[in-house]
Amino acid sequence: MGIHIIKMPDIGEGIAEVELVEWHVQAGDAVVEDQVLADVMTDKATVQVPSPVHGRVVSLGGQVGDVMAVGSELIRLEVEGEGNEHMVGATSRAAAAPAAAATASAPAAPAPAPQPEQPRPGPESEAPVAAAAPRNGDRAKAGAAPSAAAPAPAARGAQAPHAASHAPSRPEGQRPLASPAVRRRAWDLGITLQYVPGTGPAGRITHGDLDAWLARDRNATSNRTTGTLYASQDEETQIPVIGLRRKIAQKMQESKRRIPHFTYVEEIDVTELESLRARLNALHSAERGKLTLLPFLARAMVLALREFPQINARYDDDAGVVTQYGAVHLGVAAQTPSGLMVPVLHHAETLDLWSCAAEVARLAEAARQGKAARDELSGSTITLTSLGALGGIVSTPVINHPEVAIVGVNRVVERPVFQEGRVVARKLMNLSSSFDHRVVDGMHAAEFIQCIRRYLECPALLFVE
Repeated sequence: MGIHIIKMPDIGEGIAEVELVEWHVQAGDAVVEDQVLADVMTDKATVQVPSPVHGRVVSLGGQVGDVMAVGSELIRLEVEGEGNEHMVGATSRAAAAPAAAATASAPAAPAPAPQPEQPRPGPESEAPVAAAAPRNGDRAKAGAAPSAAAPAPAARGAQAPHAASHAPSRPEGQRPLASPAVRRRAWDLGITLQYVPGTGPAGRITHGDLDAWLARDRNATSNRTTGTLYASQDEETQIPVIGLRRKIAQKMQESKRRIPHFTYVEEIDVTELESLRARLNALHSAERGKLTLLPFLARAMVLALREFPQINARYDDDAGVVTQYGAVHLGVAAQTPSGLMVPVLHHAETLDLWSCAAEVARLAEAARQGKAARDELSGSTITLTSLGALGGIVSTPVINHPEVAIVGVNRVVERPVFQEGRVVARKLMNLSSSFDHRVVDGMHAAEFIQCIRRYLECPALLFVE
């Protein structure tokens, strides 16, 4: 038997470290060739690390959430044959130690197979149980059998708070003794004094008794009918920010730290656009697929960016260089079970409505399933984000650094509008868009959104060159 060490693979693109986001095996598990061992995440995508050999897991090289350097030890497998331990400079199967590291080049005698990181329970783990046994014996010597006496305190302890919470502490009709200050505090706290035991002279209830009552049963109220609706909730849950959530947090923090955002909101009348979309879907949805608003918005942005090329750009603020792009690589923000991802619609300027719709649907599904490739999640020059039916009235989208603009779509609502002296029903939608104020002036941002508005309010212009 030998040891095969699998190192953190080189993901490419100059990436020096990755985050370990999920283990698919544990110490002691048997694995086969090509079985997925772990998921690691770069700034661009999640990558699965498969096993190149058959074997058994000896130890794991990190915990979920660890950021590991490329080339560091990811996992150790016990395999048939010699293994590759000698090839990576490891000559001992014991835990890594300075002494072992110092003698890595020297031949080593065969060592016993390493034990898993989490040993199985043995006699040591049962020591506390064994240590508790004499106490039962002591109770037996006092005249009570352990099997009968042991459960009694637990049963009484379980019933005592319940009984004190619901049964009056004094005979019915007997008025509890308490000072006016204690009565007022009890009233403010919603406590019925009839239920509170008094420890003062003649059973008088003190402030200390109220404190003890609250500590013992914080759900006590005047008539015990509030249930859990108003119950005090003191639970605390700590959730590690790892994986995609960590990347999102870092990306948003970097964007807000570096970019002075300027948000511009404009109302768009999409009545004609929605009418056109409904007609196209009625005619062609069976063979071409259904159209949403996104393909129309993407086309309007492509045409508007021809007039405002400075907005289809990325700003390298470290080098002080703005790069403008002729191609529109449109990032489309998509919500996934793991968090927000931005797959990229490359060369959106070359796509018609149905091609755009199909590609958006494919990219969104790949992102939701965690199967989007790295190149499908990188290279965007401007981003389109939409909350769909939850779009609200106004939003302040965060720019996808190092881009200089993001267009946000709010929900469509039908409202009465004055038109040529008449009140008519129109479908209205807001565009809430943010711009990097270092690169895009406010006037140009407003003109860009107004240009998109013209295309959307007169959708025939989308198809006129």
